[in-house]
Amino acid sequence: MDLAVHHRRARERGVNPILYWLVRAVFQPFFHLYFRLSRIGREHIPQDGPVILAANHRSFLDPFVIGSCLRRPVYYVAKEELFRHRMVGWFLGSLGAFPVARGTGDGDMVATAKAILDRGDCVVIFPEGTRVRPGPLRAARRGVGRLALETGAPVVPVSVIGSEAVHRGWRIRPHKVRIRVGRPLTFPQVEAASPQLAQAVTDRIWPCVELQWEWLGGVTPHRRAAVVGAGALGTGLAVALARAGLRVQLGCRTAEQAAALSAAGENTARLPGVPLPHDLDVVLAAELDLAAADLLVLAVPSRELPAALAEHAPRARPDLAVLATAQGLVAPHGTRPSAAVAERLPGAATLALAGPAQPADLLGHGASLVLAGEDRTAVRRFADVLAAAGCDVHETSDLVGVELAGVASSAASLAAAAAAPTGPNAAGAAAGKVFSELAAYSRACGGRPETFAGLAGTGDLVATVLAADRPAAEALDAVPLLAGLLAEAELPAPAVIGLADLVAGRVEADEWAAGITRPARGRSRVRAAA
Repeated sequence: MDLAVHHRRARERGVNPILYWLVRAVFQPFFHLYFRLSRIGREHIPQDGPVILAANHRSFLDPFVIGSCLRRPVYYVAKEELFRHRMVGWFLGSLGAFPVARGTGDGDMVATAKAILDRGDCVVIFPEGTRVRPGPLRAARRGVGRLALETGAPVVPVSVIGSEAVHRGWRIRPHKVRIRVGRPLTFPQVEAASPQLAQAVTDRIWPCVELQWEWLGGVTPHRRAAVVGAGALGTGLAVALARAGLRVQLGCRTAEQAAALSAAGENTARLPGVPLPHDLDVVLAAELDLAAADLLVLAVPSRELPAALAEHAPRARPDLAVLATAQGLVAPHGTRPSAAVAERLPGAATLALAGPAQPADLLGHGASLVLAGEDRTAVRRFADVLAAAGCDVHETSDLVGVELAGVASSAASLAAAAAAPTGPNAAGAAAGKVFSELAAYSRACGGRPETFAGLAGTGDLVATVLAADRPAAEALDAVPLLAGLLAEAELPAPAVIGLADLVAGRVEADEWAAGITRPARGRSRVRAAA
């Protein structure tokens, strides 16, 4: 694949005028009729001279719908993989596309864009670097700032909404598409922009794109969060959210606790050595401003979740996102935390978080987390926040699997601790059998096998076992409920049922541990061949 050919064409020859205007003559009325295209503020785009259109990117159709706002050709970057096929590459090049190697500082792409602007043409840049679906806009890369500074071309902020919904694969569906164009931005020209200066200019450009996006009704990023529960996890998440740029309120159980945390500037009892950021306000939980928050974190154990929901749900916005961090089940029916939230807040987007994420370690060294939810937009919004806080986030819609994996890791860790006095073999067997039985239950409930095999399952199990000081209250509460659920599902679960008997005091620890490694009934000794 010779990308230099496509760069040379864009720099020296430009679009194929016959093909370009023919395609435009077909596409423009099609966009207006089929997509009910709405173009707001197109008068802000200069119709001659060099100009950079900085836009968000949701669909492969974006360059074409943006191009409909001008009466002259537009040039735009496209991923280099699209140019591998000779005819496709020729067609795209004829329509103004030139290749970019994503994830690298592509000097050829920058040189081509400069050449196009130097001759007085228009370049469309997607600063996010790739298509983003769904959720709010992603952070912009500094390339657009560098291009604006080194060419002196005005930058016009553009936002497109609805284009992601017009196609499923290559099948085009009717859906309204809207474009909003802001006023041009100009910057002094420099010969070679430093990375810091380019980023500063990008940080000036991108909020103007976000402004157009939000005016069109696009999903906004999380800006205000309320955290209920000032334990280690609640405090840790509140600090992480504040570091990510959110305005955070941390709700404490008592006024005395709130005053102590505010005075000390840290949670000396639960998370010592971690200073509370300036954008984090410590208040009494009853005083949380839930009408303003767009993210609610319920960092309370499963046994306290019903009371927390009863107290705070009536004051919460109906459309907020709710993360329940409990790694247990809600009595008396063994309800998953997200289901309990959905009962009290039916309009909320419920989320679950799992993976090896001890609070102090997360704040000091980051963490790899699994974020689950059935609302893809809500998952993406919160994943962006966690990524800004320095976490490696894996998104999934397997809400059932992620929540049960968290319960399984706690129950398996409890089983290992109970069997540990008998020896490492019994401890390992106890944890493995409990974990396996709950993985089977998760699959029966619709959970995905890979969830238990990944970060939310085995990854969290290792972290739970290593964190010897992690409280086992959630597991102690959950095990009897799990035994009942497994019995109702008619799944074989001798390890979980035995652990439930141990928790209830119906069997001694040494007797239970000995039974873990005892041969199953019906097995006979196999004699070696003579």
